[in-house]
Amino acid sequence: MTAATGDGDRADARRNRAKVLSAAGEAFAEQGLGVPIGEIARRAGVGAGTVYRHFPSKQALLEAVFAQHLNDMTTSGEQRAARSEPTEAFFGFLLDAVEKSHKGGHLCDVAAVDASWPRPVLTASVLRFRQVLTALLHAAQRAGGVRADIDPDDVVALTVGCASMLAAHRDRSAGLGLVRLILDGLRPSADVTERQGFRDGPGARRETLARCEECGAALTARPTGRPIRYCGATCRQRTRRRRLAG
Repeated sequence: MTAATGDGDRADARRNRAKVLSAAGEAFAEQGLGVPIGEIARRAGVGAGTVYRHFPSKQALLEAVFAQHLNDMTTSGEQRAARSEPTEAFFGFLLDAVEKSHKGGHLCDVAAVDASWPRPVLTASVLRFRQVLTALLHAAQRAGGVRADIDPDDVVALTVGCASMLAAHRDRSAGLGLVRLILDGLRPSADVTERQGFRDGPGARRETLARCEECGAALTARPTGRPIRYCGATCRQRTRRRRLAG
């Protein structure tokens, strides 16, 4: 009887902890990191004392919520790696990370709070997340689905930026379309073989971009101004005369 009662108490404790974590995640995402413990307890359907029994401080609760957020994304990445081909798994994982980070809202602010409090659980979750992300990236690169000059730090920065963009977009469907467009920049392309500046930026290289609309000769982009359309005055005048005659 005592053993059964003890097992039941532990099961209740696990359920209460899970309810507190879920309620805290929702509250932090909706109201920010300043939401009071009493509000989290109310949402979880438990007393404030129950919250403090599992999480002795607000910082400990923040750490646990963010660690669970990372663990959920890591599990998603592991599942994708097991059931999908490398490139599909990598891009599917990035979309999951963007959407879950967007839904987390203010949870991402936890990274900016006082760095002096202990983060052993969060540190372990970050390490596991980075390991899965790196494995997915390298597998996709070996399969030829991702540019070879991309590293994990690039992917993390891009994912955070996409999540912020999605959060700022009023139309979620359109926002996801933009996210996919941006992530496509990680794919190898005949037109994108190395990192380089924009056409009008400092250090931009002169390179062949188009052909003369009259004779078809290769054109070289100007460092500034409007795109060139003709190889010279002769072709420009021929086009003008033909247009006037027509």
